[in-house]
Amino acid sequence: MRARHQTGVTLLELLIAVTLLSILSVGILMAMRVALDALGKSNGKLMDNRRVAGAQRVLEQQIAGFMPAKMICATDPAGPGAQVAFFEGQPQTMRFVSTYSLQEAWRGVARILELQVIPGDQGRGVRLVVNETPYSGPLSAGRSCVGMAPNPESGQILPQFAPVRTGPQSFVLADKLASCRFWYLQAAKPPVPEQWRPDWVLPRWPKGVRVEIVPIEDNPARLRPLTITGAINTNRDPDIAYVDY
Repeated sequence: MRARHQTGVTLLELLIAVTLLSILSVGILMAMRVALDALGKSNGKLMDNRRVAGAQRVLEQQIAGFMPAKMICATDPAGPGAQVAFFEGQPQTMRFVSTYSLQEAWRGVARILELQVIPGDQGRGVRLVVNETPYSGPLSAGRSCVGMAPNPESGQILPQFAPVRTGPQSFVLADKLASCRFWYLQAAKPPVPEQWRPDWVLPRWPKGVRVEIVPIEDNPARLRPLTITGAINTNRDPDIAYVDY
């Protein structure tokens, strides 16, 4: 009587199959994890680059929309107040009126912009923020004026401004910066050359504005914030009374 041959799987073969399947599954999971990590890093770099490019574009548009506005600095409630050019130019503070805003771009009303350099998160570096308030005329611009005083350098009577208040309403334009400073171009007549000043000490508007930005980390894999220079194209003299229509 011949023995009957039975087909089947031994325990050893089953263990080998399970082991191979486990190794294959682990390899697939590791490949998916590496791919997802790479996708996350690429997406993070893309968002950071978009954020930097967006901030650069916003600053350029805000300076391009510069409006030669006046303000009434009424320090005495009983008096009419002095009507002067609205502009503050300090190394880390700049105030002016622009027709471009973050909320409405070029479609809305003019805004009073308050650009301020403040300490960064956890005291690491600095960040550039901006406040926007609607500009409704010289009185609205004069709310930040606390008085008029002669400048020690130029001898000109200039408005004195209250400190810029930052808070939840402030929008962060640039973060993680090693330094950020404002420069102002003073026009001159030949043979005297034009010069960039760290502060503005004249009762008129500068010819140009520069925002000097230096990031903390100079990572070649990411878009680097660049220094922005913009011309202020206005021929309106603050000492002449123009008729507004």
